[in-house]
Amino acid sequence: MDRHAAAIATAAWAATASAPQASAPSVSVPASRAGGTGIGLSVVIPVRGERDRIRATVAAVREHLEGRPGGWELVLVDDGSAECAADADADADADADAGAESGDGAEAATAADPRIRTVRLDGPAGEGTALRAGVRASAGRRVLLTDAGLGTPLDELARLEQALDQEEHGTQGIAGRPVAALGRSRSRLGRAVGIPGIPGLRAGTFGFALFDGDAARAAFAASALDGPAVDAEVTRLLRRGGGTVAEVPVRRAAGRPAPGAAAARPARPARPAATGGRRRALVELLRLNAGGLAVAAVFLALSFYVFHGLWADLDGRYLNDALQDQNQWEWFVGVATDNITHLRNPLFTTAQGMPDGVNLMANATMLGLTVPLIPVTLAFGETVTFALVLTLGMAASAWTWYWMIRRRFVESRWAAAAGGALAAFAPPMVSHANGHPNFVVLFMIPLIVDRALRLCEGRSVVRDGVLLGLFATYQIFLGEEPLLIAALGMLVFSLACLLVDRRRALAAVRPLGLGLAVAAAVCLPLVAVPLYWQFFGPQSYHSVLHGDNAGNSPRALVEYAARSLFGDPETAGRLALNTTEQNAFYGWPLLAFGAAVCVWLWRRPAVRALALTGAAALLLSLGARVPVPHTGVVLPGPWWVLGKLPLFESVIEGRVAMVCAPVLGVLLALALDRIVRVRARELRTLGLLAAAAALVPVLPLPLNVRERAPVPAFVASGAWKGYVNEGEALVPVPLPDPGQADALHWQVEADFGFRLAGGYFNGPWGPERIGIYGAAPRHLSNLLRDVRYGQEPPEITPQWREQARRDLEYWKAGALVLPDQDRADVLRQLVSELVGRQPERVQDVWVWKVGTRP
Repeated sequence: MDRHAAAIATAAWAATASAPQASAPSVSVPASRAGGTGIGLSVVIPVRGERDRIRATVAAVREHLEGRPGGWELVLVDDGSAECAADADADADADADAGAESGDGAEAATAADPRIRTVRLDGPAGEGTALRAGVRASAGRRVLLTDAGLGTPLDELARLEQALDQEEHGTQGIAGRPVAALGRSRSRLGRAVGIPGIPGLRAGTFGFALFDGDAARAAFAASALDGPAVDAEVTRLLRRGGGTVAEVPVRRAAGRPAPGAAAARPARPARPAATGGRRRALVELLRLNAGGLAVAAVFLALSFYVFHGLWADLDGRYLNDALQDQNQWEWFVGVATDNITHLRNPLFTTAQGMPDGVNLMANATMLGLTVPLIPVTLAFGETVTFALVLTLGMAASAWTWYWMIRRRFVESRWAAAAGGALAAFAPPMVSHANGHPNFVVLFMIPLIVDRALRLCEGRSVVRDGVLLGLFATYQIFLGEEPLLIAALGMLVFSLACLLVDRRRALAAVRPLGLGLAVAAAVCLPLVAVPLYWQFFGPQSYHSVLHGDNAGNSPRALVEYAARSLFGDPETAGRLALNTTEQNAFYGWPLLAFGAAVCVWLWRRPAVRALALTGAAALLLSLGARVPVPHTGVVLPGPWWVLGKLPLFESVIEGRVAMVCAPVLGVLLALALDRIVRVRARELRTLGLLAAAAALVPVLPLPLNVRERAPVPAFVASGAWKGYVNEGEALVPVPLPDPGQADALHWQVEADFGFRLAGGYFNGPWGPERIGIYGAAPRHLSNLLRDVRYGQEPPEITPQWREQARRDLEYWKAGALVLPDQDRADVLRQLVSELVGRQPERVQDVWVWKVGTRP
C-alpha cells in the first residue's frame, strides 16, 4: 500500500474509531450508477497534506450526517502532493501497525464504513484535478464540496439545501433548472490569488457549495482547467447547460480562513506564491477564454469580409447601396468631433440646415461612439471611423449574442457561435450595414436582454437594476430606435412567457418590476437633459413621416435580400423601401427550419416563447395596411394600434422584423446543440444538412462599392474662403437633400470651415413640427432640385427674382456654388437669371457671390 495514501487512510480510521480507511488505486463506478442503492448526499473533500486536520473533519462529517434520510457518503481526494510526503513517511509505521491489526488499510476501512472512501491521485495536482476526481467518484443525488478544515460549519448546509429546494419550486422553467447553491462568506479573507476578468468568481467560490449531483458530474467532467479558474469554468458550464446558480450567505467558523485561502495550506513565502499564482491564473484565464477569442476572431474576419470593398480604398470608395447615408454618418462623426474639440454644445449645430440648424440628439448621431472615437477621427479621418464602427460593431454584436446564447441556452460553443452569427449577420443587418450603423452596432442589446433575464431570477435585483439602467443609458446614445424595438420584442417575449409558463412568469413579475424601477431611477437622471433637448429643444419634432408603405410586404418575409447568396437585387428592390431597408428577407428555408425546430423542441417553455415572439414580430412588421399578394386586397395590419402611440409613431414598422434575427439565432443554436449530440450518424448528418440548407441561401455577400465623387478643388484648396464670410452659408446648386448630399462630404473635408444651406438630417416642418428628412423646403431649393432632375425651368419673372432674394437672405448665403454635373448649363443659366448676374469660374466650379464681402 502507498505510504502517502496510508496516511490519509489512517486519519479516516482514527476518526471512525474502527479500522483504517484505505484508498483505491482508481476511481470505481459509484453504486447508484452501477445498479446499487441511491445516495442522498455525497460530501467531497480535497485533502492536501492535512492529515491531522482530516481526522477531526471526518469525525465531524460522520457525526453531522449520521442518521440523515436518504443516506450519505464521504469522498476524500488525496492529491498526492509532494508536501504530504513527509507526513506519509512519519506515519508509515502507524500504517503498518494498523494494517497488521485489521488487514490491508483500504480493505479494513471499507469494511468498517463503506460510506467513507478515498480517491488517490497519482501525483501532485491542482484544485481542478482534485475536484474533478472527487465529483466523478461521487454517487449522491446532491454533492457538497467543502474544505478539509471545515472553514464553513456543516450546520450551514441547511441554508444551501433550503436555497436549492426553493429554486426547484421557483422560476425554473424559462430561467433554467436549479443546479447549485454557492456559499458566500462575509469574511474579507479569500484566495491569495484572484482571477481577474472572470465575472462571478470570488474568493472561495467552491469552498462550500451544494450541487445537483448529475449536473455537477456532467459539468466537472466537461471542465478542463486546473487551479482557481476551475470554479469559473464549472459555473459557466452549469449556466450554459440551462441551470441556475444561487448565492447563499453563510457564516465562517471562528478563526477559520476562507476556503482556498493560503492559510488553509502549508505556509509558503507570500510574495513568490502570489506572483506564481497570478501567472498561473492568467494562463488559466487565457485558456478559459481561448474558445471565446477564437469565436471573436471568426466574427471579425466575417465582418471584414462584408466590408472589405470599403477598406480597400477608404479615400476613394463609397458604399454603392448607401444612398446618401454614408455621407450623412461621416458628417455626424465630423460634427461631433468639431463640437467637442471647440467646446460647443454636442447636441446642436448650425453646420447644415442654415439658419435653423440641426438637433443632433434627434438624429442618429451615435454620440456613444462618435465622442469616444474622436482621437481616431482626428488622427485618421471620418471615413476610417465610419469603417471601424461598422466592422468592429457588427463583429462585437455577433460576439455578445454568442455570449448570451451560450450563457442562457446551449452548451456547445460553436452552436452558440452559429446563433450569434445569424443574429448579427442576418439579411436585415447586412442591408442596414450599407449606411445605418445604429442598426448594425447592437452589442449592447444582448447585454440588456441578459440583465433583464437576471432580474427575473431575483438574485441581485438592485445590482442588476443598476447595471440595466447604465446599459440602457449607453444604448440611448448608440441608438434609440433599436432600443425601442428591442424593448418591444422583450415585452412580447414576456407576454409569451406568461402564456406558456404562467406560474413561473408571475413569480418573476415582482423582481423584474423592482429591477426595472431601479433601472429607471438610474437611467432617467442621466438622460433627462439630452432627452429634453431631443423632444423640446431647438429643431425638435414630434414624429417622422415614412409614408404608407413602410411595412414589409408578405413576400418580403420569404424572399432573399439583395446581398444574400441567393438574393436577386431586382426582386428585393421591388419589395423594400430602398436598399438599406430590406428589413426581413429571411428566405423561406430559414423560416421553415425555424418552424421545424419549434415543433421539435416545443416542450421547452423558452422555445414556445421564442416562437410566439418571432411570429408576433413578423406580423407587426407588415405595417398598418397589409396588401394580399396577387389580389389587390388590402387588410388592416396589427401595427395600426401601435403606430398611433408616442415614440412608435416615428418607427419604421418594417424594422420590427429584425427582432426575428436573434430569435432565429437562438433556435439555430438550440437545434445545432441537440443535433451534434445525436448518436445516430445518419440522423446527425441529416440535421446538419437541414441547417446548412437553411443558412446557405442567406449567407452575406460583400457590400457593393463605387468610386466616390471627388470633392471640388474649389473646396479642397480652400478657395471658398474668399467667397463665404464667417456666419454665412455656402449654397450648393442644387441644395443638399436626402437625394443628393455630397456637399456634406465637402464640409467634412473642409474641417467644417463653412456652413451649409439645406442638408440631410431629421428636422421639423410646418406649424405642427412634423418630422421630415432634410431641411424645410423653400421655393428656390425646390426649383433648383426640380430643374436638376429634368424639369424645364420656368420663365423668370420679377416675382421669382424676389423670392430667390428672400430665400438667399433667409439662408444667410455667402455664395452659390455650381459644380460640374448633369444639366449644369441649364442650372447656370437659371441661377444667373435669378440673381441678375453671370457667375465666376473658380477652378472647377461656377460661383455667384451673393454675400456682404466685396
